[in-house]
Amino acid sequence: MDTSFRDGFQSCFGARVKTQDFLPVLEAAVSAGNENFEIGGGARFQSLYFYCQEDAFEMMDAARSVVGPDINLQTLARGANVVGLESQSRDIIDLHAKLFKKHGITTIRNFDALMDIRNLAYSGECITNAGLKHQVVIALMGLPPGLNETYCHSPEFYTDKLKEILDANVPYDSVAFKDASGTTPPAIVYKSIKNARELLPEGTIIQFHTHDTAGMGVAANYAAIEAGADIIDLAMDPVSGGTSQVDILTMWHRLRDTGFTIDIDPEKILEVEKMFTDHMDKYYLPPEAVAVNPVIPFSPMPGGALTANTQMMRDNDSLDLFPKVIENMREVVAKGGYGSSVTPVSQFYFQQAFANTVQEKWSTITESYGKMLLGYFGKTPVEPDQKIKELASTQLNLEPTDEDIHDINDRNSKLGVDYNKKLLEGEGLEVTEENVFISATCGSRGISFLKGEGKDGIRYKEDVKPDSTDGTSASSRSYKLRVDGDFFDVTVYPK
Repeated sequence: MDTSFRDGFQSCFGARVKTQDFLPVLEAAVSAGNENFEIGGGARFQSLYFYCQEDAFEMMDAARSVVGPDINLQTLARGANVVGLESQSRDIIDLHAKLFKKHGITTIRNFDALMDIRNLAYSGECITNAGLKHQVVIALMGLPPGLNETYCHSPEFYTDKLKEILDANVPYDSVAFKDASGTTPPAIVYKSIKNARELLPEGTIIQFHTHDTAGMGVAANYAAIEAGADIIDLAMDPVSGGTSQVDILTMWHRLRDTGFTIDIDPEKILEVEKMFTDHMDKYYLPPEAVAVNPVIPFSPMPGGALTANTQMMRDNDSLDLFPKVIENMREVVAKGGYGSSVTPVSQFYFQQAFANTVQEKWSTITESYGKMLLGYFGKTPVEPDQKIKELASTQLNLEPTDEDIHDINDRNSKLGVDYNKKLLEGEGLEVTEENVFISATCGSRGISFLKGEGKDGIRYKEDVKPDSTDGTSASSRSYKLRVDGDFFDVTVYPK
C-alpha cells in the first residue's frame, strides 16, 4: 500500500498539505499501476480543518474522482476516538463509518493504542455495517532497553491480543500489524506475524506497517514478509524514509533475487517520484523528517507525531527542548502503563514528557495523560504506576474507572449527535451529518472552519528562514557529549 498521501504527509509535513498539490501525483501513481492507497483519516482529518482550511470530506471525494471506482482507498481510525484525539459516543463512532463510506473510502484500518479490545469491537461493527472493509490492528511498539516489563509488547502479548479479538468475534476483513514508532525489533515482528499466520483462518490478509525513524524499516519489512505478511506499507520520495515509510523503490531493490517481489514497474514509479518531488517542493520539509534517529528506540516517538510536535515547537520557539523531551518519554511510557506510542497516546506521552521537562518532574499531570492512567481511554496493557495514578486522580479530581468508555461517553451531555446539532444551530451553521461530525471531532477549531474564520497553518519554504529551521545556525553542528558519566548537549557555531 502506498502511504504517501496520508502517513507520508503526516510524517514529513505535519499533515499540512493542500489537496490540489497532490491530486495530479495520485492520478499519475494510479497510471503507473498502483492500486492501493492510504488517503485520509488519522491526523489528515483534523489537519485539513486546523491548518489547511479545507474540508476532509471534499478531499476524499476528489481522490475517489481521480482514481476511479476500483482502487482501494484506505483511511486510519483510532477505535473509539475515530479521527479525533478524544474518545467519542457511540452515535458519532457510527456516523464516522457511514460518512467515510459515503465519501468514497473502501477500507478503514482501525486501531486502539491501548489494545483494549472493547474499543475495537464497537467501531469494527460500525465499519462493517456501513459496507466498508474493516482492517483490525495489532499495535506494536519496541520497549526501550532497561525496562523490566518482559511480557508486554512481546510476540506472546500480540498473539494473546489477536486471540482476544477472535474470541470477541470482532468482524474483520484483514489484519494489520502497525508499528507507528518503527521501534519493534525485526525478530519480534517475525515471531508475531508467524504466530498470527498460524492462528488466523487460511487466506486471511496480513498487512505490516512500520516507519524508518530508527533505521529499521527495511529489516522489519523483510522480517514481516518472511513470516507470511501479504502487504507492506511503503511511500514515495520525497515523503519516504526517515520518519515515514520505507521508499517503494528501496524495498523493491531489497527484494531482488530473494524469491519475493513487489508488483510494480520501477521505472514508472521513478517517474512518479520525480513528479511528486516537484509538486512538494514549495513545502518546508523539516530536517528531522528525513533523518534516521538512533535515540527513538530508547523513547518511542512515532514518525507521524514527531514532525507534528517539532512543527509546534518551532512555532513556539521551544525546539531546543526536543532532545530532553524525547529523553523523558522513556519514564513517561513506563509509568503510564506501556500503551503503544501511537496517536493519541503518543501525544499524551509527549505532553507529559514536555511538562516534566519544563517543570519539576511529575509536579503536573497533564489532563489527557492523567485520564489515560485513570481508565478514561480504556484499560492500559499494564497497570500504571500507583503513585502517578494517585497524583492524576487528585489533580484532575477524577476517580479511576474500568467502565467501558462507550458507556461513559454516551452519558456525557456534551458529546453526541444531538449536542453537536445544537452547537451548529447556535452558531447559525447548516446542520448536516458532515458538519455534526466535524464539530464532534474537531471542536471549536472545526466550528471556526465552518464559519470561515480558520487560519492557514501550512509551512512553506519561503516562510522559513535558513538560520531558524532548528533553533541554531544553518551551518552549526549539534552533538551529545558524555563527560564523567553525564551527557551534555553541545552546539558548535562557525566563526
